Amino acid sequence: MKIYIGVTDNSWYNYLSNIQPDEVNFWQPSGKPIFKALETNGLFLFKLHSPLNFIAGGGFFIKYALLPVSLVWEAFENKNGTTDYYSFKQAIYKYRKTDPRTEPDPQIGCIILTSPFFFKRSDWIPVPEDWKLSIVKGKSYETNDIIGRRLLKQVEEIIQGFSLASFNNKVFETSERYGSEQIIIPRVGQGAFRVLVTEAYHRRCAISGEKTLPVLEAAHIKPYSQDGIHNTSNGLLLRKDLHTLFDRGYITVTEDLHIEVSKRIKEDYGNGKEYYAFQGKELIVMPDKVQEKPSTQFLRWHNENVFLA
Repeated sequence: MKIYIGVTDNSWYNYLSNIQPDEVNFWQPSGKPIFKALETNGLFLFKLHSPLNFIAGGGFFIKYALLPVSLVWEAFENKNGTTDYYSFKQAIYKYRKTDPRTEPDPQIGCIILTSPFFFKRSDWIPVPEDWKLSIVKGKSYETNDIIGRRLLKQVEEIIQGFSLASFNNKVFETSERYGSEQIIIPRVGQGAFRVLVTEAYHRRCAISGEKTLPVLEAAHIKPYSQDGIHNTSNGLLLRKDLHTLFDRGYITVTEDLHIEVSKRIKEDYGNGKEYYAFQGKELIVMPDKVQEKPSTQFLRWHNENVFLA
């Protein structure tokens, strides 16, 4: 197993440790190089800037993505480590040495982490003995090596010291909710869900093929409030108006991935010609990976419980 220690902005860490979010975006102002150090659910640890040469927390890696600042803020808001959008953009321009006139909506690297944890000051772990103060971004360790194995044990011991009831409920979700009987897995948050769906659908609306990113939204097929999950198989990337119609039952997607448009659009609003053009057509865009494609279970639920037949 790999562990990655990332050098963390202290103000980012302090802000997030105070609000204790369910997910965070460990952003990189340039987005270069692309982060490839961890597999999904790998352990990412926060190392504070010198002279605070300690590991002060961490989280579980979900995905790396290069995204425009506007979408990053819409997805994660203050989970980016600042109080507001203006402060977030200013921090990015400061690092990039640019301004809004030259870069209205710059793309930044996003290392998306779920279930972050923040240690008490007394639990901070000194950096490993082979850590060099010249390291700017971070360093990987393997748990089959002595240093990596020791580091993992130290983290596990501190986590066990947390309130197990609250910590486990916050960090893990049993896989039964995912229709599986396998081990528990870190819970994915709303922001990560949006990014995962956006990337899976190649940043195009599944129904219309629209590519204008600011008007695209990640739609839950079965709402999270109704025991749906933040998982790509429960998502569709849709243009905003189509998302609204989907949520209100005027459009659905059948189990064989065809679009069905309700006659109620015309009955209720006296129009809908543009939307009826989609009737019976297959989804234009689909994820490449089988496990990311819309679940027939969730599509059936939407057909039976939301769609206005």
